[in-house]
Amino acid sequence: MRNGLRAVESDITTLRVDAIVNAANEMLLPGGGVCGAIHRAAGPELARACAGLAPCPTGDARITKGFRLAARFVIHAVGPVWQGGGAGEPELLASAYRSALGLAEANRLRSVAFPAISTGIYGYPLAPATGIAVAEAEKFLTTARQVQEVIFACFGPEVLACYRAAGATA
Repeated sequence: MRNGLRAVESDITTLRVDAIVNAANEMLLPGGGVCGAIHRAAGPELARACAGLAPCPTGDARITKGFRLAARFVIHAVGPVWQGGGAGEPELLASAYRSALGLAEANRLRSVAFPAISTGIYGYPLAPATGIAVAEAEKFLTTARQVQEVIFACFGPEVLACYRAAGATA
């Protein structure tokens, strides 16, 4: 594992890490895709905790307990909806990763797992999104004091291949 950064094909809801990241919407409501899966696995307590933290602007993040998850915490990061790339989407996506990693560091967490934020229903193209994710994580890990491991939990071989192409290792 190079610099504590790796990609694995896995169900993020089953990972035993300090925190998993939820690809959240601004109101932090249960949704579809990875967001829905995290809410279902965590139980109804997660939605109640999120209600008190909403709204969360695009590019920002909030943290809650993990409730029934293997992870102790859930970091809810709001990525941008893809609008063709000219509406600040790359910077907003990078900001979502930085915000999530900053919360992990501030809460003295050692390991954090991310899904491919914004690449599902939000339509962000996979290759550029994974490039941003890996670049932000690599940059963050050079100065992190608490966070030692960043895992990209990939839902399927295509996503895993994109993270590997962007520089994440097995």
